[in-house]
Amino acid sequence: MTFLKKLCFIIIGSEFSKSSSNTVHDKYTDDELIEQIVKNKDALLFGELYDRYSKLVYNKCLGFAKSNKEAEDLTQDVFLMLYVKLGSFKGTSKFSTWLYSFTYNFCVNYVNRNKERKINDNSVKFDTQEEVPVDVTDNLLLQMQVDKLKKALELIAPEDKTLLLLKYQDGASIKELEDVLEIKSSAIKMRLKRAKAKVVEMYNTIP
Repeated sequence: MTFLKKLCFIIIGSEFSKSSSNTVHDKYTDDELIEQIVKNKDALLFGELYDRYSKLVYNKCLGFAKSNKEAEDLTQDVFLMLYVKLGSFKGTSKFSTWLYSFTYNFCVNYVNRNKERKINDNSVKFDTQEEVPVDVTDNLLLQMQVDKLKKALELIAPEDKTLLLLKYQDGASIKELEDVLEIKSSAIKMRLKRAKAKVVEMYNTIP
């Protein structure tokens, strides 16, 4: 158990010590595991969920952090909040997709609380008077060089990067994105169109 994980459970506190479970139920599906955690407030089972997804959460936090240490702190905070809010997961999408969105929203709120690092959230709003971007096909994205594409993703707004990764890395469907982002499919499709246009624009500036 890592120091970060120990610290996370120390803060969770009494729930960890009261847990009656002595076995890591690594054969549970995510949905089964979450059901048991919510039902029994079992911190040891939550540790299994941590083991499965701590790297995913850390990688997402790293995109918002200035350092590895800050990303670790954010990861800890996300899991502490997740322990409290896990009951809000309804199973209408894959847990990994829901957790990605949960982590993203947590990090955006964290950044926005810091006025010196407040991100531009214009891409979240939909102004019908804005210029509609040129359509970028999925095939074009697939043909891009991986290294350059990674650099281009770092140059676009975090919310655009997250949306693209949810769709193309995690394989989230439009319906799943509707559920986790709580916006209509038409808005998601427009956001995807704009995000793809932005990443292609940044990609073309990289030598």
